[in-house]
Amino acid sequence: MRRILSNAAALSALAVTAACGLGADPDAADAPVNRVPELASGQKVSIVLESYNFGQAGPWTDTFNELVGAFQKAHPNIKVTAQKPQGNSANPATDTIPSLQNQLATGNPPDVVQLGFSDLDFTVNRLKAVPLDDMVGREEVDANFDGAEHPYAPAVRTLGDWNGKTYGVPFVLSTPVLYFNTDLFRKAGLDPEKPPKTWDEVKAAAQAIKSKGGEDGVYVDCLTKAAKDWCFQALALSNGGRVISEDRTRLTFAEPPVADTVRAMQDLVKSGLMPNRTQMQAVEAFSRGDLGMILETSAVQGTFLKGAAGEWELGAAAMPGFGDEPAQPTNSGAALYVFAKDPAKRRAAWELIKFLTGEEAYTTISTKIGYLPLRTGLVDDPDGLKPWAEKNPLIRPNLEQLARMRPWTSMPGDHYLQVRDEMMSAVENAVFQGADVDSTLKAAQDRLTGLLPAGRP
Repeated sequence: MRRILSNAAALSALAVTAACGLGADPDAADAPVNRVPELASGQKVSIVLESYNFGQAGPWTDTFNELVGAFQKAHPNIKVTAQKPQGNSANPATDTIPSLQNQLATGNPPDVVQLGFSDLDFTVNRLKAVPLDDMVGREEVDANFDGAEHPYAPAVRTLGDWNGKTYGVPFVLSTPVLYFNTDLFRKAGLDPEKPPKTWDEVKAAAQAIKSKGGEDGVYVDCLTKAAKDWCFQALALSNGGRVISEDRTRLTFAEPPVADTVRAMQDLVKSGLMPNRTQMQAVEAFSRGDLGMILETSAVQGTFLKGAAGEWELGAAAMPGFGDEPAQPTNSGAALYVFAKDPAKRRAAWELIKFLTGEEAYTTISTKIGYLPLRTGLVDDPDGLKPWAEKNPLIRPNLEQLARMRPWTSMPGDHYLQVRDEMMSAVENAVFQGADVDSTLKAAQDRLTGLLPAGRP
């Protein structure tokens, strides 16, 4: 789902643009951003929304086309052209940064862009996203977060902030959820009402599933380059480690707590309980009912429910922890940023962002895809998501984890993608290829340390 660019030329272009900051204006950091006026009555504006949702199979494209249509019906003077990022990756989310860089270089960037939280540092400091506090005023930014009735969850409203200013409005995200096949649990003599709470319990449950039915026990979708590092950061934090120091100046993914985490995941593979599969293969296997458990984002909950319909029953639990320590879930997902230059387009972009992060939009996004409603009060609102939530208890573990979520930390500097991807390649090599954990992580950490920026976290 989140595969790296397969074309060698595209890879080369990405490395060059990431290294030199193509598309960024080096003087933009000092350029003032004036507050944009409201649109005049009947003023016509056309804007472009670039989002990886428009290139994904399943419910994503249809759902977001529906949202854009609803916005244009409410704002007939604003025309929105929706597009997926430029590129040919299997998953358009991989193409977001190079696509934006290329369009910035031509002077014609999309007006609103959906970018992952791991891109935050680069988005603000090199791509020069517009600071929303300056563009519309801090009071208007706060008013959007506070909402007419249901405000944003406190844990997420600052995920798009940098140095005290809001650059991105958090849009869609999940925490790691342990989905499980309740039919396979019962077949293995396990109680689906008591799902595993620790990784030792996950291993025991996977052994029971494997021995009783022959199906694969578990897949942890946090351990490959394709998975990025959002969920791996949660595993490391849950075992008392970090992939990078808190001040973001020093890589720490080779230190003992993280190495021990990787060893625990490697043991699941060596024990024959976790199959050596790609991310997509694992999702498809679980959807067919051929896999007992999978740690995954709720973005694929709709896919799992569709696969299970009439065939088997889907269960969901919170992310397991290590020993007696509670798990430390992180967030996946993305925020919405403004890159428009024209004042009228900036105002129209802000109106679109407010709509896409409003109560109506989250009702649609949650019910049709499975992402968390960041306005969590909707779940208890009889006129909002309460009837749906009562029929869909699978959302509860995700909601519970949201209250104690730790932010997905973005790697610093122009080479952040290389740092993140090579770190995850080392993890993948150790877990699925059986490479020595300590030496593999240490070699990668030593090699990547020189790519961190000096003097700026």
